[in-house]
This record gives sequence, C-alpha cells and structure tokens, in this order.
Amino acid sequence: MESLNDPLFAETMFDCVPDVVFSVKDRTGRYICISKACVERCGLSDRAKAIGRTAHDLFPKHMADRYVEQDEQLFRTGKPVVDNLDLTLYPDRSPGWCITTKYPLRNTEGELVALACISKDLVDPGRNSLVDERFAQTIDYIQENFAEPLRIPDLARMAGLSSGQFERRMKGIFHISAVHFLIKARIHQASLALANESRPIADIALSCGFCDQSALSRQFKQLTGLTPREYRLMMRCDTDR
Repeated sequence: MESLNDPLFAETMFDCVPDVVFSVKDRTGRYICISKACVERCGLSDRAKAIGRTAHDLFPKHMADRYVEQDEQLFRTGKPVVDNLDLTLYPDRSPGWCITTKYPLRNTEGELVALACISKDLVDPGRNSLVDERFAQTIDYIQENFAEPLRIPDLARMAGLSSGQFERRMKGIFHISAVHFLIKARIHQASLALANESRPIADIALSCGFCDQSALSRQFKQLTGLTPREYRLMMRCDTDR
C-alpha cells in the first residue's frame, strides 16, 4: 500500500456507491478518509471539511454515541464489529437504518492504529425482487404481524423453505438475518409510537411484540444508543423547535 500513488483509493471507489458509506477513523475517532456519500449526508459541501472531525461533529448525538461505543469496543478488543443494525442519516438527511461493519487496521508493527467502517443503507426492496409470491407473502405477514410471537421455523414453512434456505434468502435480499428483520420491524413501529403517541412505554412495548418494557428498552438501547424514554424526549424537542 505504501508504494501506491493513492493509498486511499477506496475512498474514491466508494464514491460510486451512493447507498454505502465508507470511512476510516484513527484511534482518537477522527476521520482520515471518508466517502462522498457520508460527506453529503452530513450536510458538508466538501470532503476536506470532514477530515479531522469526529462522529459527534457530524452526526446527531444519539447516533454518534452509538458509533463511538462501537469504535471503542473495536479498539479495546481488536475484533471486528460485524453486521450491526444502526440508525444513520439517509441522503435526504432523514433518519433510517443501515447495516454496519467495522474492521481494525494495523501498521507494519501490528499495532492497532485505525478502523475502517462500511455502512449499507437498509432499504426494503419492492415485492418484485422478493423472488416468489410465497416469500413475498411471508414478508408481508411478518410486517403485518410483528407483534405476534413469530418463530423462524414457522415463517420458513410459510415461505415453502427450510430454515436454512429462509435465512439465506433473507440475508441475500435484506442483508440481515430473519431475527434482525423482525427486530427491525418491531423497533421501527415502537419508534413511531414513541414519537407520535403519548401511551405509556410499557403499552407500546406490548403492542410491538416485546414481552415487557424492559425487553423493549434493552433492544432499543442496543440498536439506537437511546432508551425509549430518551428517544421520546428527543423527538418531542425536535418537534418543538
């Protein structure tokens, strides 16, 4: 790599993929490489304005907190962070979901000096790309009945597939496992209810398929970096501005 004229060629390569965000951060969390898609989503006019800045400089706090937590875990353990379901900013700067993978980068002495991050937007494809009607009907069933105690083997049978085939198709189409897809549907509905309704959080948890408020809080915090209560307060503050 040191002999290349442009060692950061990946930055330019990922500029051609608008639904993927690529970046490299040093151990202080500062960007040293960032793709065009990320620059635009952060509302910056020039890539140079992002270099040397941190996630907290560019993203909403609740998103940045989550990213920093992942970075610290990677630098602490030296292990990759793979296929995390995270909130991000879409090209129109609206919040949305993505799948994030981060890998440690080491120097020639083997020291962990940076990390590379790739985040792919999680945009549900249309029914025409769901391969066949039975699979499409199963996806519809999940989205309509997310609050029910759904079991993956039952869903696989509904789609006319084995559990392994169903998982492979889910990952091939949505890039996440069937369990992650179900959790995403439940968290999405819970986030809508938290932002737009005044119902108790415990009621929202039950109506979205969680066994109790603690289960919702645990999953919500893990995926968004916020508790349901913190998310509700944040959305109310944004509405009042």
